[in-house]
Amino acid sequence: MFETVDQIRNFCTEHKIEMIDFKLTDLHGRWRHLTIPVERFDESIMTQGIGFDGSNYGYAMVENSDMVFIPDLSTAVIDSYIEVPTLTMVGDVMVIERPDNRPFDQYPRNVVKRATQYMRESGVADEMIIGPEYEFHIFDHISYRVEPQNIGYSLSVKESAWSSNNQDANAGFHIPPHGGYHIDKPFDGTFDLRNRMCMEMARWGVDIKYHHHEVGGSGQVEIEVALGELLKMADATMVAKYVIHNTAVKEGKTATLMPKPIFNEAGNGMHVHMLLRKDNQPIFYDENNYAQLSDTAMYFIGGILTHAKSLCAFTNPSTNSYKRLVPGFEAPVTIGFATANRSAVIRIPAYAKTPGAKRFELRCPDATCNPYYAFAAILMAGLDGIDKKINPMDHNWGPFDFNLYTLPEEEKAKLDSLPASFIEALNALEEDHAYLTCGGVFPEALITTWIGSKRREANAVNLTPHPKEFELYYDL
Repeated sequence: MFETVDQIRNFCTEHKIEMIDFKLTDLHGRWRHLTIPVERFDESIMTQGIGFDGSNYGYAMVENSDMVFIPDLSTAVIDSYIEVPTLTMVGDVMVIERPDNRPFDQYPRNVVKRATQYMRESGVADEMIIGPEYEFHIFDHISYRVEPQNIGYSLSVKESAWSSNNQDANAGFHIPPHGGYHIDKPFDGTFDLRNRMCMEMARWGVDIKYHHHEVGGSGQVEIEVALGELLKMADATMVAKYVIHNTAVKEGKTATLMPKPIFNEAGNGMHVHMLLRKDNQPIFYDENNYAQLSDTAMYFIGGILTHAKSLCAFTNPSTNSYKRLVPGFEAPVTIGFATANRSAVIRIPAYAKTPGAKRFELRCPDATCNPYYAFAAILMAGLDGIDKKINPMDHNWGPFDFNLYTLPEEEKAKLDSLPASFIEALNALEEDHAYLTCGGVFPEALITTWIGSKRREANAVNLTPHPKEFELYYDL
């Protein structure tokens, strides 16, 4: 929308904007922000930037933690969640050096940019096109405590079957467990809220494909967006999470993209559709191959499946992720590919038949990821497969055009699976990350810091007593 500082300033005058807000992404994929009065926004910001102390964002320390934020003017939008008229935008982070600043190589947007440049330098493709699907839960209330004498959580959802005996404001329409897929009003109590979320996301430049109620009968929903270029969709994922959270709070509810917030119900994934283009032409299509996928596409799949376990450290980076990645639910656990089969890690949509639409989706990721790191890691794994010509059919990775969940146990034992815990995924990343550091895309310091930080998270969870343990062991 905007290309120059003058355009921004004229827009601010026209719309009576009083503050300019800059959103920065920390190591774990949370937005942080800093704000200046609109009068201080001038050309110098595009060269000198806004200074801040990067040591508080979780990244590995550099020789100089003083950094500057340079805004990306094309991302500017009025933030309707702020009372004072405010224009907000994302951007990039630079390390202060003389004579010129240099991109901070650990900053998420810079990692995606470098991965894209590496892809172009390889000659394989010019752009990666992706489309994430956002599954999440909308609750009426959530409370949790983690104290030595009080550990637990409680949530309420009016539409859930467990609310059928509520004595207050109960209309009697409740969704049974696992019964929410595409359910209509009056059971679907969040329809209007999702409409408003989608309209707000569109105002931020995120193109909406559709939205609907999901399988989970206790507030699980989905918003799917149109496919777009890699960096744009990483930005869009940050926008989607911001809009989902803030719209829910604004309307007296709460939303979470946690992979498994409710026991024994379907979890929340973030399936990622993907394809590559070169010279504006798709390169994943070949009408004579399996599922009309080209050799390049098959090698890309082979790379992802080769590195699937270590990829999980970035695409599923929470202990809660592995409560979703279990057999018997919507989430896949078998390392393999298939057409129209939701039980395989990689699924080839049967409905995507034309050359321009031919793609596949990676079904294991979830939205606890830092989208920049996750999407860049997926690209690097695929490029490694193309470079090494890894054909997944040569590694017992499919095609699995049958239900993997119903296989006899002796057959299941022959198949490889995703990590069963976050610690396993981090161990895999520690052993298998050379494909990420190619071309300097992922700095070694970033990977080391990521593993150390996430190990501390996993250990903290493992050291915390669980309510289920009291049920199982209290009387022994």
